[in-house]
Amino acid sequence: MSSLEFVKVKSRNDINLVAALAREIWTEYYTPIIGGAQVEYMLENFQSEAAIAKNLGEGYHYRYYILRLDGADVGYLAFTMENGGLFLSKIYIKKELRGSGLFAQTVDFLKGFCEKYDLFKIWLTVNRNNSGAIAAYESLGFKKEREQVTDIGGGFFMDDFVMIKNV
Repeated sequence: MSSLEFVKVKSRNDINLVAALAREIWTEYYTPIIGGAQVEYMLENFQSEAAIAKNLGEGYHYRYYILRLDGADVGYLAFTMENGGLFLSKIYIKKELRGSGLFAQTVDFLKGFCEKYDLFKIWLTVNRNNSGAIAAYESLGFKKEREQVTDIGGGFFMDDFVMIKNV
């Protein structure tokens, strides 16, 4: 039986590992969806070592975890707790393990945080053209609440659905 661990990101080495996972996963997965230029922009501004360190710094309330399966680093997630809910900011899994149940295990892990901190929902944003992820979210009970377009700078926009799962 495979064993999935959620390893809290604490050190500079952990941050570097998450940034490397982000580059690998994002380049493979998102280039066909949003294009290489936007992928590079988002990696530099939101998934780089500096961006991750900032999100973990004082005044920010993000928690990052490395997904480790049988000793191998296979993805990562980041979330924060706000407005009575848990905002799942990032959940990325390597290509060869998508559809293997790791996302469902991750949602169960997040439900534990919701119970511990008395939160009533998990919510996230997902690109409206990301049909695979949308289907995965819906299969676990997430519902589309609304559409949202966000200017992220550099002439780029995120064109998302906001999805919510009550817990």
